[in-house]
Amino acid sequence: MTLPWLAFALALALPTALAGSREFATEAMHTRVSVRLPDDAEAPLHAAEVFAIFRAVEAEANEWQEGSPLAKLNAAAGGDPVPLPAHTLALLRRGLAISEASGGKFDITWAALWGLWDFHAARVPTAAEVADRLPLVDYRQLEVGDTAARLRRWGMKVGLGGIAKGWALDRAQALLRGHGRENFLLRAGGQVYAAGHNDEGEPWRVGVRDPDQGPDESIAVLAVSDRSVSTSGVYERYFEVDAVRYHHVLDLATGFPARGVRAATVVSADATLADAASTAIMAAGPDGAAAMARALSVEALWVVDDGTVFQTAGVPVGWRR
Repeated sequence: MTLPWLAFALALALPTALAGSREFATEAMHTRVSVRLPDDAEAPLHAAEVFAIFRAVEAEANEWQEGSPLAKLNAAAGGDPVPLPAHTLALLRRGLAISEASGGKFDITWAALWGLWDFHAARVPTAAEVADRLPLVDYRQLEVGDTAARLRRWGMKVGLGGIAKGWALDRAQALLRGHGRENFLLRAGGQVYAAGHNDEGEPWRVGVRDPDQGPDESIAVLAVSDRSVSTSGVYERYFEVDAVRYHHVLDLATGFPARGVRAATVVSADATLADAASTAIMAAGPDGAAAMARALSVEALWVVDDGTVFQTAGVPVGWRR
């Protein structure tokens, strides 16, 4: 491995301005969203269309915004079906399919637990509080029809934060391909979609963060083309009480943060699936991570608590520590 390669690895998929391309960025879905395109006359217009997709998905998939489609669905839990926009229904169907495939390790009805875990107040809920809410987490109690959806039990809530960014990336890459673009890089927070090749004519290089180090430290660099890369980790959203870290990836069998896997990175042509799968693999734990990757038909790399790195055979690793 040459030193320039390693230096690029540590850039963590934030490429410098390469000749012939241009990066556009904005804030959406509570994160930085960017797109790198060949620098031509239509690039600004196409970037604006990409950002419009992210803002539309944010409006559709935000369960906390009063009056949003999901807020209406959650407010009507236990009652009649709620008419919803076609895009929202399609996203719910994808969420249900992935929930089923993961055996509930990823479950879009997880949001019934969210009020118990306040990452601003740094409060650990009691076992009794969690046990009271757990029966409300069950994707099988969500009905999605052609024009409406229904949560069967009062108190249930859908939360689409685990797949919304991937969904937006899928819609954005389809838009750009519809414009005839073959080479571009989309990024939304900790997830990317890399299409074609970079300005050097090579696959895009995407860094995998070391979960025990800062954001500029990598454990691996992946060489990807026409694939999405999504990473979930214990460092993303957490608080500590009595030297114990409580992070946002919950094991929905217990209602408490998943243990054993510190970070999981997934590679898939399907960005929506990659987004959810990185969560599901963390929740599956060290003994179930490989089986979860197989069940979801994704390639994955994950780091367990002792720092050991595991990966499936098809992970496109260009460099690994």
